[in-house]
Amino acid sequence: MKKAMITGVYDTDVGALPGSSCMGLHAEAALGALADAGLTKADIDGVLCAYSFTEPHLMLSSVFCEYMNIQPKFNAAIEVGGATACVMVMQAAALVEAGICKHVLVVTGDNRMTGMPKGGAVATLAKVGHGQFEHPYGMSVPAAYALVAQNYMHEYGVTSEHLASISVTAREYASMNSKAHMKKPITIDDVLNSRIIASPLHVLDCCLISDGGAAIVVSAADAAKDRPKKAIEIMGTGQGHTHEHIMAAPSLVDFGCKSAAKMAFERAGITAKDVDVAEIYDSFTITLLVELESIGFFERGEAGPACLAGALKLGGKLPCNTHGGLMSYAHSGAAGGMFHVVEAVRQLRREAENRQVEDCEVAFVHGDGGILSAHCSIVLGRN
Repeated sequence: MKKAMITGVYDTDVGALPGSSCMGLHAEAALGALADAGLTKADIDGVLCAYSFTEPHLMLSSVFCEYMNIQPKFNAAIEVGGATACVMVMQAAALVEAGICKHVLVVTGDNRMTGMPKGGAVATLAKVGHGQFEHPYGMSVPAAYALVAQNYMHEYGVTSEHLASISVTAREYASMNSKAHMKKPITIDDVLNSRIIASPLHVLDCCLISDGGAAIVVSAADAAKDRPKKAIEIMGTGQGHTHEHIMAAPSLVDFGCKSAAKMAFERAGITAKDVDVAEIYDSFTITLLVELESIGFFERGEAGPACLAGALKLGGKLPCNTHGGLMSYAHSGAAGGMFHVVEAVRQLRREAENRQVEDCEVAFVHGDGGILSAHCSIVLGRN
């Protein structure tokens, strides 16, 4: 079976975009991705959308198709939290590899920063906690991740400095990216002196809330020929699911990212050592640290010191989140995860300008939804 190809990518401006809307961001991202792929709306026979906090709808993808006047053969909305973007890419690849579609438009976007009251996005996320066994006791999303962080500190000697170095590295990448939401350099001391959200996590250990949208086009291999830009191969994909609520997690060390990555690597015929650049969901600094080890890029207990020593920077062992990630580039719902996909494609196309990873041939993208609950991994290659 011929692999699916990513033929077009686009992301809108990010940050505070007054006057933006969910559908407006979807439309801009979609039209940008189509132009990048050298296609028109008439060429699209599959559409996948995610979800929105500002314009919630049970059939958001149908709303989008109506808005854009697209009548696809296949149309669906997918909601898997932060894993949604990667799951949609995996679904799109399956559609074209099965011969159901030739070109699938995958679209995400939301205006969470300016389209909701202050604190509105965080309040909406409260539904992630279990209504009977977590909410009554004050559990929140940051508190659940702080629980994982406290356990890692106890088990493996992870320090607040280790976590802070992840945020600092993300900001260094963002400072090289003219589109990033936050570009002002920060230091480890800045992170450690920022407000505590849920101990040991400070506000600078947490991702941003932004406006923005992103889209890609996934095409069948034969339909990907003669596109204006270099088509990027979807070499392998995989998912892993162990729980929904943190109280039901079988482990605070091993999560579904382990099996998702293993499956994606096996399908791609590579190992973690073959990856040139990684774009991994970084809702909190602890999220990235845990996943770096579970996926197999570092042994248990090694990621923290390695990050502090510069392993994730350009020229390091594993350049990671080279656009600035959710920590500093932007996070606007499902588009947050799609920004990782767009950046991976740009790295493989050699379009990442001064943050370009040298001789980049293989990229790894990972999405994480819920409280390290739903996981999807993607291996992309420059064929």
